[in-house]
Amino acid sequence: MPSAPSLRRVFLSKVLSGVCALGLGLTQVACSKKGEQFVGIDITGADYARDFLLTDHLGRSRGMKDFRGKVVVVFFGFTQCPDVCPAAMAELAEVRKQLGKDGERLQGLFVTLDPERDSPDVLRAYMANFDASFLALRPQPQQLSEVARSFKVYYKKVEGKTASSYTLDHTARSYVYDTQGRVRLITRHGTGPAGLLSDVKILLAQAA
Repeated sequence: MPSAPSLRRVFLSKVLSGVCALGLGLTQVACSKKGEQFVGIDITGADYARDFLLTDHLGRSRGMKDFRGKVVVVFFGFTQCPDVCPAAMAELAEVRKQLGKDGERLQGLFVTLDPERDSPDVLRAYMANFDASFLALRPQPQQLSEVARSFKVYYKKVEGKTASSYTLDHTARSYVYDTQGRVRLITRHGTGPAGLLSDVKILLAQAA
């Protein structure tokens, strides 16, 4: 007769398998088609964060169709953000580095919530701090609220001592897309590069 610990392991395995089969998308029990567990929050099939059409810092119009064949990670922020934004982009750059040759199949996108100060030149210099392959997308002021709403991203200007010294409170999370351009995961700030690396590897393996 199996021991109590063995029975518990069998029971837990069946429970997790059932969760995967039901597609409940729980934060730490979200599963890929092959049974691997995602670290990020599984939002496969979500009716938001589906696509965009924005100009990058090189002046080119971009949408998800431009990145087919790559896992895409999208982060909303602003270049004068003191900590959260640079930390998120640095972690993404580390993930790309850790992927080795597969790093070419990962596309990092930074969407500015501050087009007033984040000019194309500012964004170009900002991306150079992290990875030459990363692109910054700059909504026109009239586009910004619509794009943020379509991604369920919160942002609010916080006035500073001068008109140009304001900061922004904003949602701190990344959206992860599979190689077919479908939104799959949300990664909360502070998760760390190891979790995102694991999730990207799963998505790349699914595309193989």
